[in-house]
Amino acid sequence: MQAETKRQKQVAGLINEELNDIFRRMGLNMMDGGMISIANVKITPDLFEARVYLSMFQVKDTQAALLKFEEKNKEIRKELGTRVRHQLRSIPELKFFIDDTLDYVFKMEELFEKIKKEEKDK
Repeated sequence: MQAETKRQKQVAGLINEELNDIFRRMGLNMMDGGMISIANVKITPDLFEARVYLSMFQVKDTQAALLKFEEKNKEIRKELGTRVRHQLRSIPELKFFIDDTLDYVFKMEELFEKIKKEEKDK
């Protein structure tokens, strides 16, 4: 896997910033009594696809929330296009994913606590 180029990082940062504002305006940052934010944006080297990783805090049904983003994909992409049309030649396709990094961190912390407790009991 190759490292991201400077241009990829710039475009990903621009998309992240604009999508945050778009989500706020469309009311997509609050859903199911929980909060949704963009954890990360990765863009392919050809700049034609942006992978948007969504962090969901206290959202009851994460799959339903992800489905809602997929349903509004065209509307979100159109709004993004009007905002960045002067900076980008083509507007990348948006793919939404659930960022499970926090879940992974919590599981790892639980395992470490369990190991510490087992060593203490020995």
